[in-house]
Amino acid sequence: MSDAIISLSGASLTLDGNAGRVEILHDISLDVAQGETVGLVGPSGSGKSSLLMLLGGLEQATGGTVSVLGHDLTSMDEDQLARFRRDHMGVVFQSFHLIPTMTALENVATPLELAGVVDAFDRARAELEAVGLGARMDHYPSQMSGGEQQRVALARAAAPRPAILLADEPTGNLDGTTGEAIINLLFGLRDRHGSTLVMVTHAPDLAARCDRVIQLRDGRLDATEATS
Repeated sequence: MSDAIISLSGASLTLDGNAGRVEILHDISLDVAQGETVGLVGPSGSGKSSLLMLLGGLEQATGGTVSVLGHDLTSMDEDQLARFRRDHMGVVFQSFHLIPTMTALENVATPLELAGVVDAFDRARAELEAVGLGARMDHYPSQMSGGEQQRVALARAAAPRPAILLADEPTGNLDGTTGEAIINLLFGLRDRHGSTLVMVTHAPDLAARCDRVIQLRDGRLDATEATS
């Protein structure tokens, strides 16, 4: 795919477990185009989250290549990968990973400050307004509902205006109504920033909103299907 900004070729992942070496992913070849929204689906243990971790450089492939925005992630060390994520990616997890001693505003602004963004707090305020938390900026995570905490996590992921958004079951800890609101916000952030979105989900209705659905089974690509 000529306009691919994510490209995997023969990528595999093998990790050391208590019972020895465990093969997690096998010979994954996959291209994702700029601006595309891709849903990763499959049964529990199929390798969906592990594949997302490869795309984000949170795990390094033990075979094959993983290229993102023209950079080979398999050749980078941990510090280089962290800087690359900071500059080009936003990541949203099922668990919110907020810093409990920081307010919502500080949780969103601090990564921007570390990246040297001059208007870090102004940008953080704008992103929190965009997810409907204008009145909750000075609240701490313990003072917020699960849905509000996930909104903070979305704002934090979107604030750097990343080329790529990665989401791992972003509604997994939320009730149906709150989860739907979070997904609408996530797709809205994608549209506002023109990001490519790759998302792990178990929800068929959510997968159907993606441009393409990729099925994994036993650590292998099982099928891929355009949804529109």
